[in-house]
Amino acid sequence: MRHNKAINHLGRKSSHRKALLANMACSLILHKRINTTVAKAKALKTYVEPLITKSKDDSTHSRRVVFSYLKNKYVVAELFRTVAPKIADRPGGYLRVLHTGFRQGDGAEMALIEFVDFNEAALASAPQKKEAKKGTRRSRAKKAEAPVEAAPAAEAPAAE
Repeated sequence: MRHNKAINHLGRKSSHRKALLANMACSLILHKRINTTVAKAKALKTYVEPLITKSKDDSTHSRRVVFSYLKNKYVVAELFRTVAPKIADRPGGYLRVLHTGFRQGDGAEMALIEFVDFNEAALASAPQKKEAKKGTRRSRAKKAEAPVEAAPAAEAPAAE
């Protein structure tokens, strides 16, 4: 049973797990989406989302905190320059995990993890909100026109 087991250890020692998650986070930030196993994707989501929240506040302290996790100054610059402005108004849920099937060799369940705001295909196919016309729920003019037009048509065949 998994009583009080907060994180998935991914079958690794803590130093190996930290290095794995830091490298995967760097790849995710640089490429905006990566393909990995479902277990690693879920662990990565809990690892990266607090860092993205920290990147909303562009201060020296928050940069240093994020750098202590990622250990790559180019990735930190990318996170603060391009990712943070795009997700500034989002209150959370920055990443999406999509299940893609099973790996050929060992049957591991695979997933695609990506940023929600950087998927151009999904943003383009999403329905744009159309501005609704201001009007009443019932229109009396249309009801008045419909019976008037229908009445002469009904009388014409009856007259013949």
